[in-house]
Amino acid sequence: MGARMTQIRWGILGASKFAREHMGPAIHAAKGAVLAAVASRTPQSVAPFKDFAAGCRAVMGYDALIADPDIDAIYIPLPHHMHVEWTVKALNAGKHVLAEKPIAMQADDFDRLIAARDASGLLAAEAYMIVHHPQWQRARQMVADGAIGRVIHITGGFSYDNSDDPQNIRNQAATGGGGMRDIGVYVLGSARYVMGADLENISAKIRWESGFDTFASMQGNMGEATYSAYVSTRMHPHQEMVFHGSEGLLRLTAPFNANIFGEARIELHQPNLGLRVEKFPAANHYVNQVEAFGHSIRNGAAYPWTLEQARGTQEAIDTVLAIGTDLT
Repeated sequence: MGARMTQIRWGILGASKFAREHMGPAIHAAKGAVLAAVASRTPQSVAPFKDFAAGCRAVMGYDALIADPDIDAIYIPLPHHMHVEWTVKALNAGKHVLAEKPIAMQADDFDRLIAARDASGLLAAEAYMIVHHPQWQRARQMVADGAIGRVIHITGGFSYDNSDDPQNIRNQAATGGGGMRDIGVYVLGSARYVMGADLENISAKIRWESGFDTFASMQGNMGEATYSAYVSTRMHPHQEMVFHGSEGLLRLTAPFNANIFGEARIELHQPNLGLRVEKFPAANHYVNQVEAFGHSIRNGAAYPWTLEQARGTQEAIDTVLAIGTDLT
């Protein structure tokens, strides 16, 4: 990649709250990365980024950022429905791209993303940060090693309540709102990551509000295991994933917002009330994600979450939304 790629110079497309609070600081903290610029229509909105990354430049407009010769990689935290368009534009402009999840609104959109990635020879990926967290890497290894025997059933849940924020993009059908597109990627993608299998024989129930889902429960099969999960944007905050096997049970207590929702822990429940707990207090999956992305760019290493893997999750989301029985 040449000497200039020893430090990957990142630009962020839009001065979003999430970028300001999580991914901006993660890019700044990651080894081999520098937060070089943030694009915004209002330069003053870039000022908070300069508080932790003094050298960060304000760039007027998204097109200007992806055309900037001093930027190597683009991070996209825009509303869901804008991800595909700007990922393709950035790839065509010669930039590597990390776009927030869900990177696409429907599985068919991945055709454009994969074609643009392959034509450019650049790295394009969904910012599915949990696969970069050691608790999930450990959970996958434990299941593969037979720590709980044969996996028989998987359960998951992820909920929060944003009913008091009607202007939120997650409460707008036009911007890809709803629980399945926002957090369905977690209960589905995490289980697919551990099991190495897709969700099949899907059935679902959905509660709709103004054209987007506020509750969805889904069932099916994942490999030889059965699967049951729910997501909601109208329930008390909760998150948990459980892999129940023939010889034990694996429970992740803060699987998606580690050390924000709660302490990142894996509980291995074993026979005769045996319990082994592993904790991950220092891990930051956002920093890990940036460093893994840079490692793939510099060394050609396989990235832990490909567009093809992301597509598998989106296919399940599409199916749930299409076939779900209406609870409204």
